[in-house]
Amino acid sequence: MTNIKSAFLIFTFVLTSVVVLAQRNFTEAADRDFEDQKYSIAIDKYKKAYSKVKDRDEKNRIRFMMAECYRLMNNTKRAEVYYKSLYRTDYYKKEPVVLLHYANMLKSNESYDEALIYFEEYIKLRPDDPRGTDGLRSCKIQKEWFENPTNHNIQNVRDLNSREDDFAPCYASDNYNDLIFTSNREGSTGKAADEWTGKNFTDLYYSRIDRKGEWSTPDLLETEGKINTETNEGISTMNSSFTTLYFTRCGNEKNKNSGCHIYKAKKTGRTFGEPEIVPLGGDSTSAIGHPTLSEDELMIIFAADFENGYGGKDLWYATRKSKSEEFGRPKNMGPVINTLGDELFPFLRSDTTLYFSSNGHIGMGLLDLFKSTYSNDAWGVPANLRYPINTNADEYGIIFNPTFEGEEGFFTSGRKMLDRERSRGGDDLYYFIIPPLEFTLSGVIKDDRTLQYLDNAEIHMVGSDGSSIKTYSNSVGHYEFSKEQFLPGTTYELTVSKEHYFSTTGSETTVGIEKSRDFVLDFTLKPIPKKPIVLPEILYDLAKWDLKPQYQDSLQGLIQTLDENPRMVVELASHTDARDTDERNDILSQKRAQSVVDYLILRGIDPDRLVAKGYGERVPRELTKDYYLEGKLVLDSATVLTEDYINSLPNDTEKEFAHQLNRRTEFMVLRNDFVPKQRLDTIVKPVAAKINIVVNPEKEVSSVNLIKDAKGRYGVRCEVNGFPINVYIDPMLREPVISLEDALNLLRDGAISKNDFAGDPDEVLANASIADKSVFLIEELKIEKNYITMIEVTVVHKLERGFYLDEATFSQIGKYTIDEENMKMIFE
Repeated sequence: MTNIKSAFLIFTFVLTSVVVLAQRNFTEAADRDFEDQKYSIAIDKYKKAYSKVKDRDEKNRIRFMMAECYRLMNNTKRAEVYYKSLYRTDYYKKEPVVLLHYANMLKSNESYDEALIYFEEYIKLRPDDPRGTDGLRSCKIQKEWFENPTNHNIQNVRDLNSREDDFAPCYASDNYNDLIFTSNREGSTGKAADEWTGKNFTDLYYSRIDRKGEWSTPDLLETEGKINTETNEGISTMNSSFTTLYFTRCGNEKNKNSGCHIYKAKKTGRTFGEPEIVPLGGDSTSAIGHPTLSEDELMIIFAADFENGYGGKDLWYATRKSKSEEFGRPKNMGPVINTLGDELFPFLRSDTTLYFSSNGHIGMGLLDLFKSTYSNDAWGVPANLRYPINTNADEYGIIFNPTFEGEEGFFTSGRKMLDRERSRGGDDLYYFIIPPLEFTLSGVIKDDRTLQYLDNAEIHMVGSDGSSIKTYSNSVGHYEFSKEQFLPGTTYELTVSKEHYFSTTGSETTVGIEKSRDFVLDFTLKPIPKKPIVLPEILYDLAKWDLKPQYQDSLQGLIQTLDENPRMVVELASHTDARDTDERNDILSQKRAQSVVDYLILRGIDPDRLVAKGYGERVPRELTKDYYLEGKLVLDSATVLTEDYINSLPNDTEKEFAHQLNRRTEFMVLRNDFVPKQRLDTIVKPVAAKINIVVNPEKEVSSVNLIKDAKGRYGVRCEVNGFPINVYIDPMLREPVISLEDALNLLRDGAISKNDFAGDPDEVLANASIADKSVFLIEELKIEKNYITMIEVTVVHKLERGFYLDEATFSQIGKYTIDEENMKMIFE
């Protein structure tokens, strides 16, 4: 950080009226200049005093004060040399802060490994000081941040920069082509040198960018002495209408205690009115500066050294009810923002994000840029902007162009070590931009069996943003979705399909990806075999056909295949061995095939896509690979396991093994043109409303037969999604309920599917059942011409049988009366 810019915050000339007596030595004079923050003058006096002082302790103290002067003037190289010499003389045992400052100078000068050593030594002496542990952590994360930069592009704005310090920009017009910034370059108004730094005083400068992207030569913002005077002015901001300039001015009157304060000046055209001080508390010696405003100009955030802060310089804010009033009493931004160090150069973006610089939060250099977001009536934990915005040098004074969709703006940096070729001198102005994120997705489609490219495969991409796009692979299997189709912040599900192949799926997401990227996602499609496919092992008890729970997992692959290929119709074929009569084997195999079909229906597969077929022992298995027993080849590939062949095997072990291979369940694709029954599957299910009622507008009277359950509750025959079922009225209920058995019947019949259940279908429909208290949605319940839609029904295990509606739900079907004598329910 250049020393001049800190003057706006910590410049407090403390000149006494007491004349320095001639008999006072150079040490006393140097100490007084140091207290008055005239560090460049103090250094010369300390050097002279050092040569005359004989006492070793005093010499070390003088050396420490010289190190502090260089540190506060931001001469990190010279400061490092002096702190190192103090370490060698064990002065750190008297002043442990020597270790902390030495480590920080090493870190700033990119000697990270060495800095770690002295941070660790400081922590041993001062374990309660967070500056030690924070410094240690910052050294460790520095390498990671350098190796993983953010997406910012950084450019030195050479046309605006000089050989001196140029910093703290602000926009000056609503087209955001004009900049005001601070500089101590040659030509500034002040004639004398700043005693704090030995450099020129600072002024506000102005420049405009033309259509060719070239900046005009910077000129003084004004030359009449209203804004730019003989002292320091700078670090400014303008209100949202660009009619008022707020800036910082530090006094420089001789023999007076002078501080820094915020001023404002009205702007008319290119001219400014007389500046007025903005009252924010404190006194004439207070250091107040670095203003930023809310868009309505009713809140100001600034930096100050008020009492009761958290460390060095804190960020404060003040508010008012109207722009004609003065700001109220300042309040501290609190410990989330402020630290034991300094927080400076705030910039409020869109009233919700605060950017500022700090040397107290964990960072890369002396001053790093941070941002904090306002949410739930509080400012969030500041986040470091990381490299390449931040470096081992100072970064501060950031602004953003609000008309740019992404991030674009300017900031200040002292990155001489990293930018030797482009840097003009002291701290420079830099332009930054995050290019819009751009993503593409491409890949190739291959045949899984031959690995040859497949052309004309359909790739259907559905995004979490509601987008749905299809493309097709070309002659070399290539497909691609462009940057206009594959967007940031979106998760995509892809389905790849081709005639005579099983479909497959995949997914990609751009959520959380901070850099442009070309995604690659390849697919292989498996050809649909013409012969049956043997399912993984499914074993049954002797002469039984119930599908055991432990073998249900064997069907997961088939379920996934059917889900990914919604137009596929398959045959489930079961085969037995030859050790029973043909008739019994046919019956047993048919029941086993049906048990597999029933389970698939329970898992949500449409029953019209499934055909159960028992073949008994009539289709012996033809092997497609060699089989071994105890390391010995016993069955060759292409062997057909007929009864005669099995009987010819040399021993019972091999015969039993062959019989076991014959007992199998297979599936075979019958066709790939399934179209579901016409249902309301495409209706978007509402979330807020539990029931949508649609009453038949016709006023004619209709009646249906009345039924009773075992407890005398009335009911009628209805249709649930086109499937018949009895429904009863229970005035004691508050919501519709159904028994497990009746719910399973609806599921098996296809009246409802897995997609109608709330929650994870794999959990709700586990173990060939339906979980207790599960909720599913009935899209339509119809009684004669009256119907209601979108009814949530709860499955209740303790309910033996039946489907029941509460009175409120049933009455919404329409007005009705009950004719007990004729057992009729009459609807108007």
